[in-house]
Amino acid sequence: MFKGIDHLVIVVNDIDQAANDYRQLGFTVVAGGKHPVGSHNSLIAFEDGSYLEIVAFYREAPDHRWWEPLQKGERLVDYCMQTDDLVGDTRRLRQCGVAINDPVPWSRIRPDGYELEWILSLATGSHRGVAPFLIQDATPREERIPRQWEHANGAIGIGTLTIAVSELAKIDHWYQTILGRQPQPVADDALEAQGLCFKVGPHQIEFMM
Repeated sequence: MFKGIDHLVIVVNDIDQAANDYRQLGFTVVAGGKHPVGSHNSLIAFEDGSYLEIVAFYREAPDHRWWEPLQKGERLVDYCMQTDDLVGDTRRLRQCGVAINDPVPWSRIRPDGYELEWILSLATGSHRGVAPFLIQDATPREERIPRQWEHANGAIGIGTLTIAVSELAKIDHWYQTILGRQPQPVADDALEAQGLCFKVGPHQIEFMM
C-alpha cells in the first residue's frame, strides 16, 4: 500500500545554479551525489519525511527517463511514492492498466563516498508523471534522505501535489484499487478546473482537468 509521497523530481540544466536559486528562496539544499546513469542531484528534505530532488545531467543521457522532458525546459516532471509492498503495488497498478516496469535496482554515490541502493518500479510512456514511480530501499532510507530539514523559509513538508490530467476515470480506478477508498471531489475556480483528491499518508494528491 502507498504510504505517502517519497519525493518530487525537478529537472534543471545546471545543478549548482539551481541549488543556489533554492537557497535564495530559503531552502536548505544538500548535495546528493551522482547516479551511474548520467545524472546528479541536490536534495531539499522536509520534516514530514518527503523531499524535493533537483536533477541535472553531468553527461548526455538520451535514454534517461528525464532527459527528454528537460529538453522542453526546467520543470517538475515526476513523483515517487513510498510503498510497503513494491512488488504487490507494481502488480496491482499493472492490472489496473498502468504502464509500469518490473522493479529494477538503482544507486547513487553520495559526496562522502557512501553508496545508496534502492529498487524502483517506473511508470512509463504517457503514464510517466501521472502514475507514480515506486521505491523500496536496499540501504537504510535515512541514509538516502538528508537530515538537514530545517529551512529559513519555514517549510516543513509537501502538503498537496496537483497534477493536470486529460481524464479522471482511469486515475480514480488506479488509486481506489491501491488505497481501498474513494477520493474527495475538488474544484479550483481560478484554474476553471475540477478533479479528485486522494489522501495518501500525510499528503494529498489532486488530479485536475
